[in-house]
Amino acid sequence: MEWRDEGIVLQVRPFGETSVILDVLTKDHGRASGLVRGGRSRRMRPSLQAGNSLDLTWRARLDDQLGNFAVELGRARAGLLMETALGTFGIQALAGLLRHLPDRDPHPRLYEALDLVLDHLDEPHAAGAIMVRFELAYLEEAGFGLDLTACAATGVTDDLVWVSPRSGRAVSREAGAPYADKLLGLPGFLVDGGVAGPATLADLRTAFDLTGHFLDVCILGPVDKRLPAAREHFVSAVARGLVESG
Repeated sequence: MEWRDEGIVLQVRPFGETSVILDVLTKDHGRASGLVRGGRSRRMRPSLQAGNSLDLTWRARLDDQLGNFAVELGRARAGLLMETALGTFGIQALAGLLRHLPDRDPHPRLYEALDLVLDHLDEPHAAGAIMVRFELAYLEEAGFGLDLTACAATGVTDDLVWVSPRSGRAVSREAGAPYADKLLGLPGFLVDGGVAGPATLADLRTAFDLTGHFLDVCILGPVDKRLPAAREHFVSAVARGLVESG
């Protein structure tokens, strides 16, 4: 068995004295793992860093085996990512979430989204909003997409400020007012036709609370897992970056 693809490094785990097990998200083969012989060598270590893009060839005798990767560096990002807290915690949070995808289940949309997020993790004013949208895309790909287009109670499409924590559907200000303490906030930048301009820090915290709830309930809770600690560190880094940059 053999296939070729491009992939982004999520995690590298030591295997024996000289090799590693490489976890990647690929464009056409989903999340995949394989053995890289000699992956701990001085020559190969710089390529096998989280966030780097690789050209991959996977080979195994049987399809359900771990298999072996032959790798070539496609695009080096790891060095830049590791220079900032945004980059370091951002890739850790993304990798921690993507590990819950089924093995070799193609998600080309998520691959493209991950590629985009990694290119903006050094921008405090963009990184938070892009990360939230990635988490929304992840939920949709996993079959738990939120409906933020119309009020679940009345069908109206304007003044949507809440989300039902059970159904994942938007709720208008008027319809949700009696239940406000039981609903999740919906920041305007996530609503089609919402407010112009960049998301505020308060908007971002509300948005991360929203996606975090559904990631916990729909993805992680059922397998007795929790959101990676790196995600909260990333949110804190976004907040510091926004304050420092004004």
